[in-house]
Amino acid sequence: MAEAGAGFLEQLKSCVVWSWTYLWTVWFFLVLFLVYILRVPLKINDNLSTVSMFLNTLTPKFYVALTGTSSLISGLILIFEWWYFRKYGTSFIEQVSVSHLRPLLGGVDNNSSNNSNSSNGDSDSNRQSVSECKVWRNPLNLFRGAEYNRYTWVTGREPLTYYDMNLSAQDHQTFFTCDSDHLRPADAIMQKAWRERNPQARISAAHEALEINECATAYILLAEEEATTIAEAEKLFKQALKAGDGCYRRSQQLQHHGSQYEAQHRRDTNVLVYIKRRLAMCARRLGRTREAVKMMRDLMKEFPLLSMFNIHENLLEALLELQAYADVQAVLAKYDDISLPKSATICYTAALLKARAVSDKFSPEAASRRGLSTAEMNAVEAIHRAVEFNPHVPKYLLEMKSLILPPEHILKRGDSEAIAYAFFHLAHWKRVEGALNLLHCTWEGTFRMIPYPLEKGHLFYPYPICTETADRELLPSFHEVSVYPKKELPFFILFTAGLCSFTAMLALLTHQFPELMGVFAKAFLSTLFAPLNFVMEKVESILPSSLWHQLTRI
Repeated sequence: MAEAGAGFLEQLKSCVVWSWTYLWTVWFFLVLFLVYILRVPLKINDNLSTVSMFLNTLTPKFYVALTGTSSLISGLILIFEWWYFRKYGTSFIEQVSVSHLRPLLGGVDNNSSNNSNSSNGDSDSNRQSVSECKVWRNPLNLFRGAEYNRYTWVTGREPLTYYDMNLSAQDHQTFFTCDSDHLRPADAIMQKAWRERNPQARISAAHEALEINECATAYILLAEEEATTIAEAEKLFKQALKAGDGCYRRSQQLQHHGSQYEAQHRRDTNVLVYIKRRLAMCARRLGRTREAVKMMRDLMKEFPLLSMFNIHENLLEALLELQAYADVQAVLAKYDDISLPKSATICYTAALLKARAVSDKFSPEAASRRGLSTAEMNAVEAIHRAVEFNPHVPKYLLEMKSLILPPEHILKRGDSEAIAYAFFHLAHWKRVEGALNLLHCTWEGTFRMIPYPLEKGHLFYPYPICTETADRELLPSFHEVSVYPKKELPFFILFTAGLCSFTAMLALLTHQFPELMGVFAKAFLSTLFAPLNFVMEKVESILPSSLWHQLTRI
């Protein structure tokens, strides 16, 4: 019985929703017709006459106050709507309408069985959107003490946000600690140091740990945060390598003795890989690029399964510096695979290699006359592919937007990834003759190939809608975050802006020209109601007077 009653209520609700959807115009005219019929019993004419007499007695000051107040209210709504749109990217009135009013009117029925299939069909795309909005460790992140802090000393600006540094602290706790650290005094101190928010407290804890014994993670912290030059950081990382290599070899022999030893070996592996990778980056910063390439290759051979550090992106950048394009192509052949996650470094490096083959002789005028050759078409398609993956990069490569220091974490396909890529790879694009010219001539053509609105992508999944919010948390406040696609102003912002301007203009005109505005208002109202009066006169002339008399008596 309960199920039957619920089914009946659902059917009744659907009928009411259908009637409101398709028959609202009939209901509207029916209400108007009843009001007109009952105008005598309801004394509508007398009430209208009374209202008209009251309005005629009002002075122009009242109308000035009325229009001024409405202009003030609409202006306040406009300011609030603009602030809400700038902060959250949507209109507050529109959001309330969609979230609360539309379900009440039956526009959305989450419990409907008819929508279950579509909900299941959208789950994959939603899951993909969540995965694409994951924040990743920047494989080319700078050194805090030697680079980020020097920027702060010179400019007085903080290049890293609290959210970014908090993510780094979580990474350090994940990679550099394990459950058995409390058994070793130095590691126990470092376990607390990684959780410390104050940089000076972290550095003091690292020195305290080194007084107990040679602790690799303590050297890492000092190299990252206390060293003021890359040379000092490299020296500390070499000491960390000596200590970390010994711990790794000891834990490697004991890893099969239990889960505790296995966790410790995993931690020691992460520490060793991190140290060797940062040493390679120090060599790259200090100009020893060939040495850096060798260290990265050896590291990738020794630990082929540790792809979470994305060492191949460091290797690609170093090989491009050496102009070893054949080696770059070999690395891309391994990592630019359909089954592997993409990045701006992979896509734009592939585009750079294909552009390099044709860019020195490319001319847009000649290409428009004779058409694109096969090699030029491949280069253009590679650029379109890269731009679709991350549309923010070209503006930085073409120097249409100013660069800042890259954050320690990036959002793939977001503005943060574009900054991290362009910061290191702009020089490589400039070195290839004509590459930036080819990019300038072709990158905007990508957007003609992508469906709009971005319900589906062309070569990749649809562009995620969460990038702007995540990038604003990763990038400093003084940087203007690049937004794609450009959001149009909501209707209610435009409406309130127009309403505020119109009522303010009316208030000003009414104050300056009260008599003229009164004449204009009367003429406007008479013109507005002229069609309605004409229709009513025609209805009265067509219908017999006896019928009107009987209806009014009812």
